[in-house]
Amino acid sequence: MSDHDHTHNDQERGLSRRKVLECMTWAGTGVLWTISGGVPHSLGLVEAANAAETNGMTFMQISDSHVGFDKPANPNALGTLEEAINKVKAMAKKPSFMIHTGDISHLSKAAEFDDADRIISQSKLDVHYVPGEHDFLDEEIKFYRERYGKGTKGAGYYSFDANGVHFVGLVNVVDLKAGGLGNLGAEQLAWLADDLKGKSKSTPVVLFAHIPLWTVYPEWGWGTEDGARALELVKGFGSVTVLNGHIHQVMQKVEGNVTFHTARSTAFPQPAPGTAASPGPMKVDDAKLRSVLGIASIDFKQGQEKLAIIDTPLAG
Repeated sequence: MSDHDHTHNDQERGLSRRKVLECMTWAGTGVLWTISGGVPHSLGLVEAANAAETNGMTFMQISDSHVGFDKPANPNALGTLEEAINKVKAMAKKPSFMIHTGDISHLSKAAEFDDADRIISQSKLDVHYVPGEHDFLDEEIKFYRERYGKGTKGAGYYSFDANGVHFVGLVNVVDLKAGGLGNLGAEQLAWLADDLKGKSKSTPVVLFAHIPLWTVYPEWGWGTEDGARALELVKGFGSVTVLNGHIHQVMQKVEGNVTFHTARSTAFPQPAPGTAASPGPMKVDDAKLRSVLGIASIDFKQGQEKLAIIDTPLAG
């Protein structure tokens, strides 16, 4: 989606860029959101949400583990990943599965992937991965593909169905230029169109990728240049959820039938859009670090077209 398209659409809705950024922060720390009819409703704090019984399918999202990162922003990224997995293990209701929205490793080293697998496997959940740009740094991109690419198409995209929901894992980090927007490419988009053929428009769809499919902040490459083409393919569906990582903070917005949600990192925070000279690891006080790292739990109730998202910090 071009910058012009986003600007034009936002102006049509009477939204300034500042207002859009305000709306994207609705899903604040520890709040349970229910998306019904395209409108977000706050149901209460995390403690109340965790105590509530859910009858639908629940799955986890974790993101941006950056195993191997050891800079001042977090000298022990592996340790905070383990804390996140312990949060998953402690959940009263075991999730159906987990989605990891990329940057499993920091430098695409075999040992980093090995360490990540060792920790994440402790969740005892099936995990569905998509790559981040940090997972594609080795020359042949073999380490990611050997572990997570079996049975996928192209650079690693695929789909699956669970409890009546159609999930699509997309790859938008191939040939990514520093500071550049993500890209899906014509081949993947053609596959997506074919994948969605024959699906009932009442089928809930979840798209997940590393870089946001919507333009959060183009100056930092926080968006996907042809993301609008993917979103056009799902606009006829009654319920669409788009999950991403990459920006290491919770942002959410709703456009028509589509709910966009980005996740915290389990490794380190990044600055809010435009509040620093550039994106990257942000050092915070040691006592605050775990309040800006976390995981997300998503609950779907069959037949209600309702999605509840619980964002849980590691501490706070």
